[in-house]
Amino acid sequence: MKEKANIQELVIDGKTYVPKGLINQPAEKRDGMPFVMIRTYSAGVHCGWLKERKGKESVLLDSIRIWKWDGASSLSQLAMEGTNKPLGCKFGVPISTSLILTETIEVIEMTEKARQSIQNVESWRS
Repeated sequence: MKEKANIQELVIDGKTYVPKGLINQPAEKRDGMPFVMIRTYSAGVHCGWLKERKGKESVLLDSIRIWKWDGASSLSQLAMEGTNKPLGCKFGVPISTSLILTETIEVIEMTEKARQSIQNVESWRS
């Protein structure tokens, strides 16, 4: 009996495709931590692995600042579908240490498709 290949993504001409089954699937957890997008009152938007949340304070691991995005009409769409215009995005370099965000006002658990999309955008540098 043939086994089916477990393809998580396929890249063709620099564009990443994922199986339909991953489109609305929550992002895989890492050590029990969900991958989330956080909007803060004054520090902007970040995504990463949510290590801890107490009241309005959140701690992210391996976070990326979402400075400017294109290819999604809102943060909600970006968190669910990712971007279809990565060249129009300005995402910061990943922070390999903990990032403490105060004044968290929105937390959106992301899909696997969106996580892969955002993590595949080249970091913006001036």
